[in-house]
Amino acid sequence: MLEPVKKLYENKGPKVVEALTKRHFEAYYVSDKAAAVKKILEIIPKNHSVAWGGTMTMDELGLKEQLKASGYALIDRDTGSTPQEREQIMHKALSCGSFIMSSNAITEDGQLFNIDGKGNRVAALIYGPENVIIIAGMNKVVKDMDEAYARVRNYAAPANAQRFDIDTPCKKTGECFNCMSASTICAQFVQTRICKPAGRIKVVLIGEELGI
Repeated sequence: MLEPVKKLYENKGPKVVEALTKRHFEAYYVSDKAAAVKKILEIIPKNHSVAWGGTMTMDELGLKEQLKASGYALIDRDTGSTPQEREQIMHKALSCGSFIMSSNAITEDGQLFNIDGKGNRVAALIYGPENVIIIAGMNKVVKDMDEAYARVRNYAAPANAQRFDIDTPCKKTGECFNCMSASTICAQFVQTRICKPAGRIKVVLIGEELGI
């Protein structure tokens, strides 16, 4: 990462954390991936079962391996041998102790914005798991909700459609068509402006560029 970008993140990150805290999130800024993993393991109670949504950031941190090594009970949908088993595991994840996900965008004034296709990720964010842990690189931070919407529709959604090989117009062109496809990954739009109950959602903001 270029040094000026790193300095920008170091200056902006704590301000975003302050904004998140004012909205009753429990928020942290860490400088790099190693510090992020350490902080995440600190804030997950040892007696919690742990599940997660589809997140590149978690893979980039090597977090699944760290959770296994730390002895947590994991609810991993990828262990399902059939689509039906996978679906059952995803339902079970909604009552886990700690659910890990990223956020498609975080505004400078401390709001989260997420778009989901199936809805399991935003369902866990809104209600169910005792704790939700948001892990996000500083590249996810945007000025306001207008920029959050634009980032997700015009960049993150088409990129994720390609990543998951989903048959949508944006997968083919890289541009959002505001489609009505049954395969769309833009079915659910969730703006989280306040963390309620206070402290349930923990945000670990990382001073690197991670995820889409």
